[in-house]
Amino acid sequence: MRSPRDLDARLHSLVGSLPRTPADRWLRRLSAFADRGKLWFLIALVLGSRRGPLRRGAIRGIGSMLFSSAVVNVVLKRLFGRVRPDLENLQTHRRLRREPGSLSFPSGHSSSAAAFVTGMAMESPAAGTALAPLALGVGYSRVHVGVHYPGDVLAGLAVGSAVAAASQHWWRRRPTDPARVRTAHTAPALAEGEGLVVAVNPRSGPDDYDPAEDIRRLLPRAEVVETGEEAGVDEILGTAARGGATALGVAGGDGSVAAAAAVALEHGLPLAVIPAGTLNHFARDVGLETPQDAVDAVLAGQAVKVDVAEVNGTPFLNTSSIGAYPEMVRRRDRMAAKLGKWLALSLAAAQVLRTGTPLTLEVDGRPLRTWILFVGNCTYTPRGLAPAYRPRLEDGLLDVQYLRADLRFGRTRAVLATLLGVSEHARSYGHFSAEEVRVVARSGPERVAYDGEMGEPATEFLFRKREPLTVYCCRTR
Repeated sequence: MRSPRDLDARLHSLVGSLPRTPADRWLRRLSAFADRGKLWFLIALVLGSRRGPLRRGAIRGIGSMLFSSAVVNVVLKRLFGRVRPDLENLQTHRRLRREPGSLSFPSGHSSSAAAFVTGMAMESPAAGTALAPLALGVGYSRVHVGVHYPGDVLAGLAVGSAVAAASQHWWRRRPTDPARVRTAHTAPALAEGEGLVVAVNPRSGPDDYDPAEDIRRLLPRAEVVETGEEAGVDEILGTAARGGATALGVAGGDGSVAAAAAVALEHGLPLAVIPAGTLNHFARDVGLETPQDAVDAVLAGQAVKVDVAEVNGTPFLNTSSIGAYPEMVRRRDRMAAKLGKWLALSLAAAQVLRTGTPLTLEVDGRPLRTWILFVGNCTYTPRGLAPAYRPRLEDGLLDVQYLRADLRFGRTRAVLATLLGVSEHARSYGHFSAEEVRVVARSGPERVAYDGEMGEPATEFLFRKREPLTVYCCRTR
């Protein structure tokens, strides 16, 4: 009975003896272009330019590829120590210009290909399926050019796929189904948007997108007003509500949506949320992925009811926080005009981690020394201070999470562990749920952040639920 290594060598020899074809040149180029992940970085750059599942897939794919490459090249190749196949009899036209000098098992190219494509498929199954033949082609090309045995490639594909699948432990894949909500029956159907007044934040979303123009095209009879220095979301919609508007609408990020929700609650009107921000956390949770989703609901008169929370009387729809995050938001906003939102956020996080000091709080009468306190509107999952999504938007609860500062657990290590999603298993992390939470800042006035906006400094904070909000949304459950 032949050993697996003998079979591997025979298959390698069989591939090497295949007749010459035009595919030889393309397989050699594919193998070379996949070196050091160049192929996958290019694909990630292209796909990552689109918001949504493609961008999340590109990020997950690149992260999985880098980790998989480290596992293969630093650990597994040294552990198994298998040398490369003998290239003495390989046809000259198949040889790479630079033959690899590293060990052979498992194949790093195959591992990187499988990790990237599996990571992409976890966020966008269609894109992952489309890229799967390319990943297999990269794996086969390594055998075709003679530098790997088939077993090396199969092992590499298995390792890469396993690493990408394991990323679910640290970064949960967002579910495709929206959060559970209460069904509502009171929202009026507005033909072409008649009776709807929409406040539009022109600074939200990508630079090449004009939300006001898009809404006017989709709802030609709606009144669309852009926010500015003279009037914000609350002023525009407050005036519209007092003037007899049938429904209110908002196009912008989560901060704009929270401001609109406050006006809609005050006047008892339904709210049309048109996703036009960078992240659109609330819109995505409720099931509104595109502006067309909101438009369809307005035209059909379909709506749902969702929970709303408040801090010291100010409503919020997603999360509110005290501590490191509000300070990070403040510094981000100060630098964003010159550096852009994401670079400013990175620099702000680095500054806060280096210079931040812990807070002394009293939470529902319990003393607590903490770096950061999060309060979510409904329960978030997975646990950790980087909340991802909510299975429900009507559970009637506040989700309280905090990072303790009274333990010997380094500041940067603790915060990074929490943001990476492993804090549930760290002693520095705590959480509980409640219908109402009272917080007293014993270390002095603190600023509170809610849905990306900043509040005024205070020493006492009361978090509680408000009455449900009616939101236009087409749902089947």
